[in-house]
Amino acid sequence: MTFCAGALANAATLNLSPLPQEAKTQATVQPAPAQVSNVLASQQVPAPQAAVEQQGTDAEDDATPEYATLSDAVAAQEDVAALEEDRELRCLATGVYFEARSEPLSGQLAVADVILNRSTSGRFPGSVCSVVTQKGQFSFVRGGKLPTPPSNAHWRRALAVAQVARKNLWESPAGDALYFHARYVNGAQGRATVATVGNHIFYR
Repeated sequence: MTFCAGALANAATLNLSPLPQEAKTQATVQPAPAQVSNVLASQQVPAPQAAVEQQGTDAEDDATPEYATLSDAVAAQEDVAALEEDRELRCLATGVYFEARSEPLSGQLAVADVILNRSTSGRFPGSVCSVVTQKGQFSFVRGGKLPTPPSNAHWRRALAVAQVARKNLWESPAGDALYFHARYVNGAQGRATVATVGNHIFYR
């Protein structure tokens, strides 16, 4: 049994001088165990544990960075060249590069999001590389193989945009679009238009 320091201190200062017989009788009937029980009960404080759990939740919420602009989010993706060994990211960046390298960042992100949306839709192949190399879907693919992008600023930007899209660091301007085409192409075929970004129209 554990006693709090305060209870022990009080016990140490008790007057131990002999008591009259009547006082001794009264002393023997004092509900001391109840006092100890009350002291112990008062030491049970579950609140700090809840506070620790709340702090942990707050720390997890703060783990996702926030950016003022899409440009800031793209610029924050450092050492993107080192990520080229990530096959899925490279496939995504290749799609961005060949389909939208001359588009604004929002247009590049929208293309990346269409590819990601397809890979999780259940209506297209289940991986990014399989979506990009699917026969008849992207004109830059030849014989099911991806061309090698040049190692330049446009390619590094495409890698950064792909990273932003995959980490979901910026809201997609294309929403849940599964298709896109250039403005000068009439290819919607009755599907619902989701957005127009740069020179592309996005739809489902």
